Amino acid sequence: IFCCAILRSFFFIPKLIAMPSKACSVALAGVGAYAAAQTFLNPAGSPQVHEQQKVRNLRQQQPATEKVAASSSVGVLAMGAAGAAVATAAAQAGRRAPRRAQVVRQATAVAEKTFTKMPASVKPGVVTGQALVDLLNYAKENEFAIPGVNIVGTNSINACMEAAAKAGGPIMVTFSKGGGQMITGKSADNTDDAACIAGAVAGALHCRAVAKLYGVPVILHTDHCQKAWLPWFDGMLEANEEYFAKNGEPLFSSHMLDLSEEPLEENISICKKYLERFAKVNLLLEMELGITGGEEDGVDNSDVDSSRLYTQPEEVWQVYEALSSVPNGNFTVAAAFGNVHGVYAPGNVSLQPEILHNTQKFIKEKLGCESDKPVNFVFHGGSGSSKEDIQYAIKAGVIKMNIDTDTQWAFWDGMNQYQKKHVDYLQAQIGNPEGPEKPNKKYYDPRMSLRAGEESMAARLVKAMEDLNCIDRL
Repeated sequence: IFCCAILRSFFFIPKLIAMPSKACSVALAGVGAYAAAQTFLNPAGSPQVHEQQKVRNLRQQQPATEKVAASSSVGVLAMGAAGAAVATAAAQAGRRAPRRAQVVRQATAVAEKTFTKMPASVKPGVVTGQALVDLLNYAKENEFAIPGVNIVGTNSINACMEAAAKAGGPIMVTFSKGGGQMITGKSADNTDDAACIAGAVAGALHCRAVAKLYGVPVILHTDHCQKAWLPWFDGMLEANEEYFAKNGEPLFSSHMLDLSEEPLEENISICKKYLERFAKVNLLLEMELGITGGEEDGVDNSDVDSSRLYTQPEEVWQVYEALSSVPNGNFTVAAAFGNVHGVYAPGNVSLQPEILHNTQKFIKEKLGCESDKPVNFVFHGGSGSSKEDIQYAIKAGVIKMNIDTDTQWAFWDGMNQYQKKHVDYLQAQIGNPEGPEKPNKKYYDPRMSLRAGEESMAARLVKAMEDLNCIDRL
């Protein structure tokens, strides 16, 4: 606006040649136009208004003869430029208004979208607090489980939400300690788990920015945290508390503490301490009893005593009794029933989901409650499990099943198949079967192979959601 005013002022210079103090007149005309435009664009009391006052003071300090000579020119030029500036600003505002209105309508439509089958508290986007509790109870009552998928970047995050949208069910996006570091970048400084914390937080913020666009409920969760990794856990909890103070809800939906290698009493004591802190910001805690065999994210339990792979009902009761005493405390239990991370040949893994059924009966008797499934169980090491074992576990109150190995393979296989299909176009930047000077950029563009991985992973997840009865649940 200022430049426009100055140009218009110089346009009138020939008409001012015969007038005294023409330089002063032109300068003041430009300043006057700027001030007039700013009066339109800025409210009273702003810094720009104070600048206008300075200009008026300068005018009052001019000699009387110059004031008379310049007054008419200044008025005409300033009002002309200001008028043009106002008109331009109004036109721009008019053009922006429809676009802004459209964006607002789209955002409002997403926010107001409701599900016909889900509890009323559950909306598209990240689900926390009471809405999360309602969602998990709905899953248990209707005997389906939500896939908890380990991710390593935005591509696998997006594949999760794409699968959920296709299947018509909720999804849990799960950040491991190593996955968080991968998001930050393996070369970044990871002193005190800084990179692992920053990556998980960044991934959670990405989900919050895009989840509603997929139109599905998304649970933000973190995976196994053993005692030695508590600094990572504490860093994320602090991020939740900061987010809660600003937004009235936590950044994540839930976190997992895996203290299964510690004595039972210590496991319960630490979990209760954290749950008391969780309850203040509406976070849900997942805790583990017994050990999940196999290897994942640098933790190797391949050689563990097989007896530790199976949890006893009395142990689950001790956990339930302690954690239920926390006001506003919400939790799930990963009780081991032969679970193993990874995929193994048939016969090498012996799942015994009847342990979960027996545990529910035991705790129901202890509580004297009407519910046949008072505990919300989660199923670790779901990759490679039979559909029969999965669905029998769901009937025992499993509301979430972890999946990682199968989706890792699916993502890689999608990229690998893309490479095989276009191998002749991926050997050099220039030159392919169509000619020695033909470019190959559209084939080696990383988005092409990564998208193939996303599609393959999403397809595998839809199959997992079928096994979990998590189809058409919205």
